[in-house]
Amino acid sequence: MTNKMYADVWDLEVFFPGGSSSPEFTKHLEETGVKIEEFTKTVKEYAPSDGITDRKTVRNLINMFEGTVQKIRQAGAFVSCLQAQNMHDKDADALRGKVTELSASFQNGLTIFDGKLSQYENDQWKLLLEDEKLHELSFVLTERRTNAVQRLSEKEEMLINKLSVDGYHGWGQMYDTVVGSMQIPFEENGHVSYLSVGQAANKFSHPNREVRQKVFAEWEKAWNEKGALLSKTLNHLAGFRLNTYEMRNWDNVLKEPLEYNRMDEKTLTAMWRVISNNKKPLVEFLNRKAKLLGLEKLSWFDVDAPIGKTETKMTYQEGAEFILDHFAKFGEEMTSFAKTAFENNWIEAEDRQGKRPGGFHTYFPESAQSRIFMTYSGTPSNVSTLAHELGHGFHTYAMKDMHTLNRNYAMNVAETASTLAEMIVSDAAVKNASSEEEKLVLLEDKIQRSVALLMNIHARFIFETSFYEERRKGLVSKERLNELMVTAQKEAFGDALEEYHPSFWGSKLHFYITGVPFYNFPYTFGYLFSLGIYAKAIQEGKGYEEKYIALLKDTASMTVEELAKKHLDVDLTDDAFWESAIKVCIEDVEEFLALTK
Repeated sequence: MTNKMYADVWDLEVFFPGGSSSPEFTKHLEETGVKIEEFTKTVKEYAPSDGITDRKTVRNLINMFEGTVQKIRQAGAFVSCLQAQNMHDKDADALRGKVTELSASFQNGLTIFDGKLSQYENDQWKLLLEDEKLHELSFVLTERRTNAVQRLSEKEEMLINKLSVDGYHGWGQMYDTVVGSMQIPFEENGHVSYLSVGQAANKFSHPNREVRQKVFAEWEKAWNEKGALLSKTLNHLAGFRLNTYEMRNWDNVLKEPLEYNRMDEKTLTAMWRVISNNKKPLVEFLNRKAKLLGLEKLSWFDVDAPIGKTETKMTYQEGAEFILDHFAKFGEEMTSFAKTAFENNWIEAEDRQGKRPGGFHTYFPESAQSRIFMTYSGTPSNVSTLAHELGHGFHTYAMKDMHTLNRNYAMNVAETASTLAEMIVSDAAVKNASSEEEKLVLLEDKIQRSVALLMNIHARFIFETSFYEERRKGLVSKERLNELMVTAQKEAFGDALEEYHPSFWGSKLHFYITGVPFYNFPYTFGYLFSLGIYAKAIQEGKGYEEKYIALLKDTASMTVEELAKKHLDVDLTDDAFWESAIKVCIEDVEEFLALTK
């Protein structure tokens, strides 16, 4: 417990005073542009000769690379925060365009750099990496060299990068603009208010079914009204990707996301296979929940509904203290990081209009500070989300002393760190319940994560896979997108729901994120992989934190298969690991079914 009151609004002034009108930020963007030009000019002049005489040149380029990428990420993090805290900040939208242009320009320089790396013969490459300072970056540099060989010519890749600003990323930004303009009418006690999509989404955990049903009707209506524009946006995003893949002779739409996540397709196939074979307990859970709510079957808007009369609510202050108390049982480093985040106003959690939906963590590398965004209304899910985002922050913190190029971990392992932090808190909540009724409520909330990650995310993956297959043949209509989504949801949920969410392809931001295609399966991977780590943590006790930090430090410098073998001694391409992880989820379901028999 603490006497210090934690603010639920973050501090961005410490970075660039004045928000989207900040003169300091304008100067930062100008300096970033200069650094990009200097890097690009130097890399163009770099002519690979042999692996010994080039070492100094490559070290210099790496230093320039590191300084430039820190500038761009600092800018990107700031703009992301501005846009999230106020979706009506038009100046922030304009700044996003500038940052995107800078990123594309830098990507052109990196394309040239990667192409130069690919010119080395294997024996010369080995000699180059024997350099002490380059050796620690050998995984990342070899990855860049290998990927360059699989792409188009330098000129063609640079053209794609340039066209992507308006022809690809521009469509992603269009989605943000559309969602920012949306308002969902909500009538309560004869008064109609207009909710942001983030506020409306929170209503799906309202205890009154009539409220959930009314909000869902308005929700579907609002997304359908934007359906023509959103379907065009989604089609053009996919079209840009598919055309790029075709030019590179890539016939598998999963090649890029798997490459990005440093993951073998055999691992992904094994994971989904085991999940598909173990849906029955989750279907039984949904059926039991329906009975507890007095329903024949749940509908989409009932899945997150609370059960029982006990309403477990925590103020933001209480939620923060609960997280700190239970992080402390895991380790001092994680607790110290979280305390710093709460005390120094790194978290934006206020429940107000105008904020974007969802939650995220972002990092300001030049300032060595994190920022966390969410909308907190006091539910157990909110506490879990807060812990989840702090887990992301701790991942970055754990790697603070490493070279920037060795800190670029992929999304699947990022979701491992966040989910582990979430697990620590949700497990503690269940174990510390003051009554059987409260335990049931918290256990149900914990199982909801299994439903989200093993059913909802699975639906997204099935939808996206089938959508890309149809998109190869031409544009996919709004109506057809609805059909594909319902089909995917029925399969993923074992047909356990009465009413589905046809326009989910429009309401889910993840389908429109341009940075990472197939922004879905990494969540499920991270969840199940974290269960394996959590089992080790429980087995070894508080001292495991040091080993956990060692694992986090390796997340950006090896494949996930290598990571699992080194730190957990398991084979991710084998069903056995995934079966053991799913078993943990099933045990929660079995306990819930026993308590509600």
